[in-house]
Amino acid sequence: MQNRCFIVKLTVMSVLPSSYPKSIRIIGDVHGDIHAFRHAINTNHFIIQLGDLVDYGPDSGNVMALMIKIQEEKRGLFLIGNHDRKLGLFLKGYRVRRDSALNTTIDQIKSHPDKELPNKILQALEQAPAWLILNKLIFVHGGFHTRMLTEPSPKPLTPITSLLSRALYGETTNKMYHDGYPVRKLNWINHIPAGYTLYCGHDCRSTDGRPWVRKGYGGGVAVFMDTGASKGGHLSWVDISL
Repeated sequence: MQNRCFIVKLTVMSVLPSSYPKSIRIIGDVHGDIHAFRHAINTNHFIIQLGDLVDYGPDSGNVMALMIKIQEEKRGLFLIGNHDRKLGLFLKGYRVRRDSALNTTIDQIKSHPDKELPNKILQALEQAPAWLILNKLIFVHGGFHTRMLTEPSPKPLTPITSLLSRALYGETTNKMYHDGYPVRKLNWINHIPAGYTLYCGHDCRSTDGRPWVRKGYGGGVAVFMDTGASKGGHLSWVDISL
């Protein structure tokens, strides 16, 4: 495969290596699964984590601390997920709906030995991109819109827009499942251009450790990397040579 260069839609150069990486490891939703995350980041590949580092699992505090360390070492970056954004808004002082998952995450962060960790997390979340384009590779947490190919990623803790909502939550209907989760539509897959491959998390379509892959009518491909870490499934990652 030909060498590719990063097309960066916002200022993330500070977390990129001095020379463009020859390979990347794409990691799905972690949700506080520190044990699996330690295995996932044990690599020489440049890491792109797709968001939702926190909530549900046993140690969201250490997951965030480890991800921040990876960024400081210029070994990787993470995208903002909807759970990460909610935590960021809370740390910034906004009123958010606190559920058991967020309350547990807050307790885990407060109990971390690094008492500066909340401030470090907030700074990292404020700088996290909502989407990232690497030539014909698209990285986003929730779902795609064609405007992501031409517009810069917004600051994630600012008021939400329709485009940021698509990046965080994908596309939903006005219906809910019995478990309280919204019914999600996948029409956006059909708008991925031919030749592009999109990697996303958020929508757990597989729990057997194998990402769920779908090709759209437009010729593009979506790879769903949330395979249920801390929710009865596994943490998944994919390695790509550039």
